[in-house]
Amino acid sequence: MAVNGMAIAILIISFLIMIFLRFPIAYAVGISSIICLLYMGLPLQTVCQQMVKGISSFSLMAVPFFITMGVLMGGGISEKLLDLADSLVGWMTGGLAMVNIVASYFFGGISGSASADTASLGSLEIPMMVSRGYDVDFSTAVTITSSVEGLLVPPSHNMVIYATTAGGVSVGALFLAGYLPGAVLAASLMVFSYFISKKRNYPKGDAFSFKTFLKQLGTSIWALAAVLIVVVGVVCGAFTATESAAIAVIYSLLVSVYVYKGMDWKGVWDALSSCIDTLSIVLILISTSSVFGYCLTTLHVPALAAMAIEGLTSNKILLALLLNLILLLLGMIMDMAPIILIATPILLPIAESIGIDPVQFGIIVVLNCGIGLLTPPVGSVLFIGSAIAKRPMEKVVKATLPFYASMIIALMFVTFCPDISLALPKALMHYAPSVTANWLTPLGQ
Repeated sequence: MAVNGMAIAILIISFLIMIFLRFPIAYAVGISSIICLLYMGLPLQTVCQQMVKGISSFSLMAVPFFITMGVLMGGGISEKLLDLADSLVGWMTGGLAMVNIVASYFFGGISGSASADTASLGSLEIPMMVSRGYDVDFSTAVTITSSVEGLLVPPSHNMVIYATTAGGVSVGALFLAGYLPGAVLAASLMVFSYFISKKRNYPKGDAFSFKTFLKQLGTSIWALAAVLIVVVGVVCGAFTATESAAIAVIYSLLVSVYVYKGMDWKGVWDALSSCIDTLSIVLILISTSSVFGYCLTTLHVPALAAMAIEGLTSNKILLALLLNLILLLLGMIMDMAPIILIATPILLPIAESIGIDPVQFGIIVVLNCGIGLLTPPVGSVLFIGSAIAKRPMEKVVKATLPFYASMIIALMFVTFCPDISLALPKALMHYAPSVTANWLTPLGQ
């Protein structure tokens, strides 16, 4: 075997072995990179240089700000967003399931985290649904699947990580691109919830009242305004993503402490401590993944992978499905950030070669990773939901099976209907996407 081939084998095999031995992902990425560099005879100073280079990015400064914003806005707003969603869709069959899904859409735009959505709203929604006669496993399944909307609806720090990794992709365009796919996912989950609720005779809520809706909207507008600060500021060019995130942190602090009064200054200090824990994990992942990415690039793995995958078929539809399958499988064994950091440099060139725009591919990556958060063995959101509901993971997975189908349907729409992702960036930012694929034309024609 050639030197490069052996180095690639050492890098990939050592990484997979450590993953299956349940090493922390940052250690698995870092150690496998070091072993590979030693085999290639490169100095270990390269590790430090690439780790520093990986996090020395102005755009990445938005990540800690968005995480801090989400934690601060958690103070006192969960109940208000639930009330707003209830006033909007609670009248439907299976009303509380619909409220759960719509509330996740609202809350996701503030926290940007599926885990935060499940932990914050789930502790309220699951007991509430059970007390109204809903099955506990169904309630948990609705909660965890709807939380994935938070990864798509801006501001999402995972979008910032993708934009940085992909290189040159507009954060503002990615933010706008997430709204309609998030709505498609919510609609798909609501359709499945409706039919299950109808079959099981789950109750409706109170009749719709426009007056009540306006009242709840007025109460919740302070929380929703945080999203407007970020998205409008970035889209209009008034701020960079980092600057808008910093302003949103200050705004979130004032709203949580002085408007909603759901957090005192001691709570703020505790929230900031929690942020440091989360940030340390994210930044270590980014820095070690930068070394891993350096090894992949040096060994020309992206080009080799592209040639291998494109050599399987010239059918663009099959290639697009294969990209989704690879991302779904990665989501089952890895967390979201390392998938974005490691897979994007490899898979993005393939996606572009079949006509998928980088912004659209970012949405595809995030949605696939979101589904991975709900699948064993590494589904962190699945574990959080099971813990909140105090239910065995196997029972929750069984109840979630119909919702997996609804999420895959939404994923197919996002993959094969580019305008679901690109319509808003094109309309509001005059974004010029790359030529999208004619899915019926073979590759190379």
